[in-house]
Amino acid sequence: MQQLDIFADSRDVALRNDVVEQLQLRDAAAARAALTVLAGEYARDNALPAMTVLVHELENASTLAVTDHTELAVICRHLENEVAHAARQVLRGQYAQFWMATCWRELAQRAAALPYRGADPDGHAAPLWLRASDWAAASDAIESIESWWRIPSTVSWMTEARYRAAGIDAAWPLFAELAWLAPAKFAALLVTLKDPSLDVLRRRFDAEFPGTGEIEDYAWFPAWLLINKPAVAGRLGQARVRHDLPASRATALLGEILRREREGEQHELIALRQEIRRLHTGLFDIYMATRNV
Repeated sequence: MQQLDIFADSRDVALRNDVVEQLQLRDAAAARAALTVLAGEYARDNALPAMTVLVHELENASTLAVTDHTELAVICRHLENEVAHAARQVLRGQYAQFWMATCWRELAQRAAALPYRGADPDGHAAPLWLRASDWAAASDAIESIESWWRIPSTVSWMTEARYRAAGIDAAWPLFAELAWLAPAKFAALLVTLKDPSLDVLRRRFDAEFPGTGEIEDYAWFPAWLLINKPAVAGRLGQARVRHDLPASRATALLGEILRREREGEQHELIALRQEIRRLHTGLFDIYMATRNV
């Protein structure tokens, strides 16, 4: 079990450690007893308020289903604003993360029956499972949502779940679909993931891609990636092509162009390249620059 600080032989530190140990065991009664002793002997101890929040959370744990989106929002705000803050103060680092993951897991189980609502996308069990770091449960919850692959929020959730569970290579098709469908969510997810290789690619894209400088430029990230890292063509080829979205069509066309180039089929390349040019002149110029070296 984690211990709090130095001077482990001092009475106040020992009593704090007693509370921490029972919190980590999630034993509400024992945690309350240890907290009572600490408060009785050190009524002004700085750790008492945060410890009280965590003990109270254990004592009020519920298994009742959450059947109202408003109720779920209230519980989430409580966990985010009060409980998570207290956990960081008392348990620190990964211990706080583990403790909160259990809170989110229990809430996800209680919210399992809540339907997805477009007006309130976070009011669903799927993002709670992500907070709990249960990638399989998150995927199952997302797949229960009708046409999830057409909804920006659910595609973002599934991309994160796939990335966390199986790595970047397995997630490339979903990264592409997310970029085409919701460039802003794609950019936000890159920030959330903090993947060094993705960050390098993002910075390079920002520096090289001749777009408008707006967040919508990220819709073209998969097509740009295909030019600069053709090895991902097989994975990006598994993405669901959105023919109504120019960036998606461009990525599919580039995949076809790369295939024909590998196989030595030249007779249709001119027409395919001109179609890329019609979709995005800057992208076409990047592609041609790699062919003129």
